[in-house]
Amino acid sequence: MAKLLLSLHVLASVLFIGPVAVAVSMFPRRAQAALTEGPGQLQAAASVRLLHRITQVYAMLGLAVPLLGIGTAQVMDVMGDPWLITSIVLTTVAAALLLLFVVPGQQATVDALDAPENADEQSRATKGLRLLPMTAGVFNLLWAVVVVLMVIRPGSTTGA
Repeated sequence: MAKLLLSLHVLASVLFIGPVAVAVSMFPRRAQAALTEGPGQLQAAASVRLLHRITQVYAMLGLAVPLLGIGTAQVMDVMGDPWLITSIVLTTVAAALLLLFVVPGQQATVDALDAPENADEQSRATKGLRLLPMTAGVFNLLWAVVVVLMVIRPGSTTGA
């Protein structure tokens, strides 16, 4: 059972967290281009909307990753291990970053693209874009650390 759960956990992390990480990273540059090029650039705006949608959908699907991880940890009897607790905390911080900063910042940009004549929306979107590249970097760094903790697993008996 542990091997099945671990396989599903790894597969879910690759298939669901990977697209979020890429979309979050690509969004700021595409959004900046779409906002500065104006409403005439339908392709740039469509790209921004698509990246925002990918972020939202795959973030929801990504909930399977910690759920499968906790199930795997219980079966493997490692729930109290420090590396796992650290991973859970880092995953929670990454999820909070995504929920509190990335998705609202992306939504502000999409709203600004939908209302190009509204200067207030444009201003809010531009301010939100200042933090998105840094937030995307921190989000991806947190996931990278979690992956390293999962592979190295201090005290592991796998010999790795």
